[in-house]
Amino acid sequence: MTGTGQPDEHCTILHALAAEVAAVTRLPGTVRRIAVHAAGHSLEVEWTDPEPVDAPPRPSADPVAAEAEAVTEAVDGVVVRAPLVGTFFTAPQPGAPAFVTPGDAVEKGQTLAIVEAMKLMNPVLAEYTGTVVDVLVGNGEPVEFDQPLVILAPGTPG
Repeated sequence: MTGTGQPDEHCTILHALAAEVAAVTRLPGTVRRIAVHAAGHSLEVEWTDPEPVDAPPRPSADPVAAEAEAVTEAVDGVVVRAPLVGTFFTAPQPGAPAFVTPGDAVEKGQTLAIVEAMKLMNPVLAEYTGTVVDVLVGNGEPVEFDQPLVILAPGTPG
C-alpha cells in the first residue's frame, strides 16, 4: 500500500497472484496463510499438513461438510471433492459432450470436470484409475470447497 491508503501497482499484482496461487494449488493440505510484501516484491504461502488417512472424522456444523461426510459413508468408492469454491462444469464448453458420465472408464490424471473460480478454469482430475459411479453435481451449479462431486470405483475398469 502507498502512504495514501491506495494500493500501488505492485501490491495489486501481488494480491492477484496470491489469490491465483490459493485457487489453483494442488498440494496436499490447505492454504493456511498467504503473506504479500509489496515493496520487496515477495509472496509467501503456507499450507497445513494433510490429515492422515486413518484420522477420525471431524464433527462439523457446516452443512456442506455434513453432506460430504454423509456421501462418503453412503458410497462404495472414492469421492472426488471440489478443490475450491466455484461453478462446476461437466464439459469444456457449452454444447460439448461431458468429460465423463456414469459408467465411463477413467485413467489417473484424466479430467473429470472443471470448477471455474475468478475466471480461472480449474480441472478436477481423477486420482485413481477406475469407473465413474456417479456425478453428484449438475452442470453450471455452484460448489463449495470439499463438496463431493464425483464417485469413482477404483481399480481396472471392466
